This record gives sequence, C-alpha cells and structure tokens, in this order.
Amino acid sequence: MNEPTVATPARERILQAVLHVIGSDGVAAVTNRRIAAQAEVSLGSITYHFPTRNDMLRDALLGFVTDETTRLTELAESYRDHGLSIVDAASLTQQVVRDLGWTAERLAPFELFIQAGRDPSLQDAANKCFAAYDTLTVTILEALGVPGARDVASTLVATIAGLQLRRVATGVPQDVSAAILRLLSA
Repeated sequence: MNEPTVATPARERILQAVLHVIGSDGVAAVTNRRIAAQAEVSLGSITYHFPTRNDMLRDALLGFVTDETTRLTELAESYRDHGLSIVDAASLTQQVVRDLGWTAERLAPFELFIQAGRDPSLQDAANKCFAAYDTLTVTILEALGVPGARDVASTLVATIAGLQLRRVATGVPQDVSAAILRLLSA
C-alpha cells in the first residue's frame, strides 16, 4: 500500500486505508475510527466523504477495480501490436499472476466479493467489477482473434479469480497459463 501522505487527497487516503484494513483484518474491522487513524484524517472526514460504511466499502472496491483494469488494459495495449499468440498471452498472464504481490490491498477485493454475497447493497459494485474484468478479457481475446470471445470471457475471469483465491488460501502458486490454454482450446 502507498503510505498516506498529506499530498494525497483525504478521500483517496481513506479508500487506501479501507483496502488495507479489509485485506489485513477483514470487512468487520472497517470502522470509522480505524479508517481515520489509518488514513491520518479526522473522523469527520470519513462521514464527509462517505455517508455510510457501505458507501466506503463500495467505493473502495470500485476504485480497486478501476485501477487494476487500467493497469491491465495498459499492459494488454502494450502487447497488442506484437503479434502475440494465445500461448504467448497465456504465458504473459501467468507472469503477471506470478509477479503479483499479495499485499493486504490485493486480498481486500476477495473479502468484498464475499461481503457482497451477504450484503445486496454491495452487489452492484461487485457486478461492475466483474463486468470490467470481462470487458478487458473480451478485448484481449478479440485482439488475439479468439472466436466467441464474449462467450468464454466470464469463465476465463472466474477461472483466474478462482486460481488466485486458491493461491491465497494455500500459498501454492497455480498454473494459470495451462488453465487458460485448456479453456481456449476446448
């Protein structure tokens, strides 16, 4: 996590703190006092920017996926004109997954997705997150010339997310590229 600084706007520091706390100690640990202390903002700043706890959770999840999708889209675009094959793309995905640092902020979305299953007010944010991942996956698959990209995108996203969750839970790296190749060759 980027350490909060005075130069970072309070709202952004709050959202960074939310992800850090969720990833470290779970959704139940998100309290206004804890977030204010972590973000180095006043308690009033929390309620000024986020009328409810769910607003804070939703915006943290959406902010994470926006940043993540932007990062992955830029990566995909940097390879668009390199003539990648499906095998190359699967290998690149494996490299990205392997190099992913498992910080508290990277664990937070898994916690928020589970929380969305319990709290319908977060489901729209979860849907937007998965829609963003699906759209990115369709873009990459279409650039690779994969037929029926839209038909396999959500399955591919779910497979990668499941393998990542398995990695987090077991500590054992997963072979994402093999799974991708199997799915796309079916």
